[in-house]
Amino acid sequence: MELTKNFVKHKSPCADGFRWFLRNHQEGSDYQPLLDALVNAGRVDDACWLLTQFGPTDAVLRVDAIDAEAIVFAGTLEVQGNIEVASIVRAGRAIRAGGGIRAGHSIIAGEDIRAAGNIRSEGTLDAGGDIKVGWGIEVQETLRCGGDLRAEWELLCGGGLSVTGNTFVGQDLMVKGVFRCDKSIRTGGAITGLDCIWAGNGIESGAAIICEKHLEANWGIKAQEAIIAHGTIKAGESLQAMEEIQAGAGYGIYAGLVVQFDAWEASAQVRAKSKPERLMSGWWGGACLA
Repeated sequence: MELTKNFVKHKSPCADGFRWFLRNHQEGSDYQPLLDALVNAGRVDDACWLLTQFGPTDAVLRVDAIDAEAIVFAGTLEVQGNIEVASIVRAGRAIRAGGGIRAGHSIIAGEDIRAAGNIRSEGTLDAGGDIKVGWGIEVQETLRCGGDLRAEWELLCGGGLSVTGNTFVGQDLMVKGVFRCDKSIRTGGAITGLDCIWAGNGIESGAAIICEKHLEANWGIKAQEAIIAHGTIKAGESLQAMEEIQAGAGYGIYAGLVVQFDAWEASAQVRAKSKPERLMSGWWGGACLA
């Protein structure tokens, strides 16, 4: 794709960026070479803007490793080893790494992100498709996943976490912002949320579920240890914990919100070490069975 002066101007670029284009590419430029030139000139934000405006390509870049200030590629990145960038790694389509991915600012892909090692971003992590990681994920700001999210080790998110598909974490999961998952959440370790946690389907934790605000799932919620929230606890079906279930002061606990009353005993059970205070709905079934 060749980008001419008039073609770029039609997208209403910023004045400074357009002046740079006229000084350096008066006769126009092919798409990817222009992205590379912008990155090499330290104009990474302009390269990202250009990719947003003109979209992805089917090109594939296959390399052994990436160690750079930044990389903005319109197609798919396939890296045999690690990706290490000081600021941004962005691909119009997928990012695939045989090792880990580390960025000082953000990691962005229009489609899937897959890494055999860790993913660490000092800023954001954003994928239009699935995110699948062989080790753990650490993100200092927001994390958005347009498909399924899977990390075999822990997941630590310093901002909001939004997942369109299912979330699976092999160990502990900690989110400082709002955690919204449109399908199910399942972890091998504890779930800790410093804001609200909401699941379109169910939530299952291999340890405790601790939520600083409201905890809600359209299906059931199950924990191998305690379920504790500082706000309301709501489950469309059953609530089960091996230890206590506790809502915040002045808040209630609700189970069976999508189950007919006559089916509560089978599908809206509440089981815990002791009967929760302020159990507003659901069928109390006694201690949770192992």
